[in-house]
Order: sequence, then C-alpha cells, then structure tokens
Amino acid sequence: MDRSNKKQHTTEAHKAKKLSSKVYETELSKLQAELVKMQYWIKHTGYRLVIIFEGRDAAGKGGTIKRISDPMNPRGCRVVALGTPSDREKTQWYFQRYVEHLPSAGEIVLFDRSWYNRAGVEHIMGFCTEVQYQEFMHSCPEFERMLVRSGIMLLKYWFSVSDEEQERRFQSRAIDPMRRWKLSPMDLESRDRWVEFSKAKDTMLAHTNIPEAPWFTVEADDKKRARLNCISHILSKVPYTDMTPEPIELTPRQAAPDDYVRPPINEQFFVPSIY
Repeated sequence: MDRSNKKQHTTEAHKAKKLSSKVYETELSKLQAELVKMQYWIKHTGYRLVIIFEGRDAAGKGGTIKRISDPMNPRGCRVVALGTPSDREKTQWYFQRYVEHLPSAGEIVLFDRSWYNRAGVEHIMGFCTEVQYQEFMHSCPEFERMLVRSGIMLLKYWFSVSDEEQERRFQSRAIDPMRRWKLSPMDLESRDRWVEFSKAKDTMLAHTNIPEAPWFTVEADDKKRARLNCISHILSKVPYTDMTPEPIELTPRQAAPDDYVRPPINEQFFVPSIY
C-alpha cells in the first residue's frame, strides 16, 4: 500500500469510528489535568519549553492551542501569534522579533505560526526575496540548534489536513458569521495555491527536520483526535513529575469589624440583570 492510499485508509478508518463527545471530553479532561502537573514541574525546575504549531489554514492549530493553554496559568504559558512585521522589523535580523518572545525559566511559549512563515507564505507570496529564503533555509537549523543547546526544549508540530477537509472547513467558515473572521485574504489565496504550498512544505520539512528538533506530523482531518494526540505527545516528550501542591485547608474567614458598614446599594451602578 503506497503512502497516499495508506493515509486515505487511515482517514476512512477514523471517520468510521468517530469519537463521541463524551469520550472526547473525558480524555481531554485527563490530559489537561496532566498539563497542569507539567506546568507545576516546569515552573519549579526552571524548564523552558517552546512549542511550534504550523500547518495549512483551517488545519486545527488554533483549537489545539486553546485546549493546551486553557487549563494552565497564563503567567507561565503564553501564546504568541505575531502579525505582519512592521517596517522597522523588516530591517532586523529575521529571527529577532521571535527571539524576544522566547521563554524565561519556568515558562512555556506556544507559537501559533512562527519563523517558518518565511519558508511558506512569505516565499510563495513573494514577501521575501529568493536570497532571503535561501538564507533562512540555511540558518534555521543552526538557529534551532542554538536554542536547544541553550537548554530550551523545542517541539515542532505540522498539522496535516487533506484538501477535501480543508475545503469543507473553509465552506463552513464562509457561512458562519461567528467564524467568518478566520478567512483572511491570505487564506483564500492559499486555497487556490494548494500545490505550491504542498511543495514548499515538503522542502521546508526536508531542510529543517533536524535530530535536535524534529518535525512531528499531526493527522488533523479529525479535530478531536488531533487535539488529544498532540497533547498526549507533548506530555510524553517533557520529563515532568507530579509536583502538584497538596490540598489547602482554608482557615475560617475573619469576621467583619463592627464599625464596617457597606455603602447603600442605590449609590452603586449595577449591570442590568437581563438573564
């Protein structure tokens, strides 16, 4: 069985055994509890973790990032989703604006797209020169080796979605006013240039799949499975132990002093109780 047929067989098998919402929520809850344990360990040990999420538009990166960050303390877990570089940033060393978002001791940083923009959308859309592109492909592995040598754990995930499933998600977003904002002009342009993006992705992975920071592909046609599989894999790569504090026994609350009187209700503004 060739790779394309194998992938189609796997996808069809997953579709035939879709996760029920109950099973999904149960497993997600277990994994999120482990994420909290992982964060306690990272904070205690001063570990530094960077996770990169790349993939096609509508591949499910954002949903996975949300499920990872939701249970954790935002003071120690940051999501970085940089926009178009400013005129000043365009004159800087390419990696410079990403470096300032790298974690300090005890922190986790989740990149919703990253420096790999240069190998994908910037290269295909002509936002960088061929010289800049080639320099990126040469320097990126060295940059990542430097990060790993400095003590940062770098995990890189590529969310793989079929063109049929991506089109279905695009159509769904197009008719849903709550999600229509997700369809940017760049997304629509990439939809029409599927093959070019595929070739760019293959070249990027070939040049940057280094032993110190390999790429991990997430089969993302099934969003629920993709989220669970990705979180489970992250937990397997971080050597954490359970350092969750023991339950806290709260002492009785101090009684209000006799001379304290709450201000009259009519002196305060309240949100109307509509619901």
